Amino acid sequence: MIDKFLREEQDPKAVEKVYSRLIDLLTTGEEIIYIAVQKKPLVNLFPDCIAITNKRVLFFTPANLGLSIKFVDFVWKDVVDVFTKEEIIGAVFSVKTTIGTEMGVDYLPKVQARKLYQYAQERKEAEREARRLRELEEKRAESGSIQMEQHPAQSAFQPTAPVAQQPPATPVPAPVVTPPEEPKKDELTEKLKKLKTLFENGLISQEDYNQKKLELLSDF
Repeated sequence: MIDKFLREEQDPKAVEKVYSRLIDLLTTGEEIIYIAVQKKPLVNLFPDCIAITNKRVLFFTPANLGLSIKFVDFVWKDVVDVFTKEEIIGAVFSVKTTIGTEMGVDYLPKVQARKLYQYAQERKEAEREARRLRELEEKRAESGSIQMEQHPAQSAFQPTAPVAQQPPATPVPAPVVTPPEEPKKDELTEKLKKLKTLFENGLISQEDYNQKKLELLSDF
């Protein structure tokens, strides 16, 4: 069952664990496209994994010494861009969402990172085309509605008795509109920005960055 996800030398045990979890998470019509597994140069007992389906991208991180797995997922319509960066040892694959959230995994085998990027770009293109078709349908529906309002069906003329004139209505004062309060800043976004700053300044590692991000996203 998992053989098709082992073609680029993925760790079979890691893929099997992620696959068994994925099966319980799939929604109606959702299919698994690809699974990539982190491969650190020294210790690789509990690797991070990335799974791509036709509906979303999921990041899996082992917890409790591998006894459990945490995951964060993003549907394709919320993914702004995907990135891959090849380094001396392995590659990094990451995604960026519409609210500025970034998630990535390092030490991926380069061939697996390339596959992830390829499939992610295909899904983004499919989502972009689906969005374009939806917008076209909405514009057509709006256009048809406007034409119906401008050209109402005319009924046969029927003479009616003159209507007695009514006294002018007393003007009603316009209600006082209270300006909406300024929305509070997104607490999650602020925390993610601070965490990213620590990572970019070299104060925390990629692994710590991903772990802390998982904890923040799980809390909200």
